[in-house]
Amino acid sequence: MTTVDFSTTLGNVWFPSPVFTASGCASSGRELAQFFPLNSIGGVVTKSIMSKARLGRPTPRMAETPSGMLNSIGLQGPGIDAFIAKDIPYLIEQKARIIVSIAGETVEEYATLARKLRPVAGISAIEVNISCPNVENRGLVFACDIDASRRVVDGVRRTIGGELPIIVKLSPDVTDLVSIAKAVVDAGADGLALINTVLGMVINLDTMRPHLGGRTGGLSGPAIRPIAVRAIYQVHAALPNVPILGMGGVSSGRDALEMIAAGARGVSVGTASFGNPNALIKIQDELRALLIEKGFSSLRDAVGFAHRVEEN
Repeated sequence: MTTVDFSTTLGNVWFPSPVFTASGCASSGRELAQFFPLNSIGGVVTKSIMSKARLGRPTPRMAETPSGMLNSIGLQGPGIDAFIAKDIPYLIEQKARIIVSIAGETVEEYATLARKLRPVAGISAIEVNISCPNVENRGLVFACDIDASRRVVDGVRRTIGGELPIIVKLSPDVTDLVSIAKAVVDAGADGLALINTVLGMVINLDTMRPHLGGRTGGLSGPAIRPIAVRAIYQVHAALPNVPILGMGGVSSGRDALEMIAAGARGVSVGTASFGNPNALIKIQDELRALLIEKGFSSLRDAVGFAHRVEEN
């Protein structure tokens, strides 16, 4: 029987599979654990956690769109202390590999979150979600400003030391993604998560007002996959040695392989799980079969393959 080395690495951490949950789409894994063992996928990327408990944005919070959906949840969550006390032990009990996503409103909040996570056992990596409002700078999103992005990552790196890989989640709503990617890598990022949702809006024609309670929301699903593939391709071309975790509309093994060929070492699955809770397992099986079908002996050989074909 033909086999393939399906493992991948992000930073200095090894994962047996390149398929992960996407932050925000499965909380801390409890919802999906009833459908498949959490240790059967690459890892669980938790919902972005903040210092204090948050109720999130007003309802309605979601809207269906052609080939995707808008969400405006607003980082609802229990806060870091409750998360460490309840969610991390649960994931460890499930033998899941854990990537904790953190989000903050200030540079200092990110550093505080990192400080609290540093002594916690069982964490594989930290995702630093800088696609959040920066209240220090008139609501600017950190990831849309090179200096702000650099300061957040530098603060987390100084706090966490070299013990845990830092994967920085970037926004596609910028004019020069490569420059921001280079800045956060220079500041200490070990990897990049590409891409976060794309900012969008739906108008309810019955009320003639924005449908979402928070007015705007993040567009996810198949509609944004070409944007994600473009972003991954451009960043990998500029930073070929930096691990990329790709995401944005992955709903099949073919979608996953497209991102891997563009330069991703792994993929996160989010919106697809709402329609099919077993989507991660399906995508994982399809991706493995596709790699074998195309003659790859390892996932590593397929990473960035589209760039090598162009060179030839």
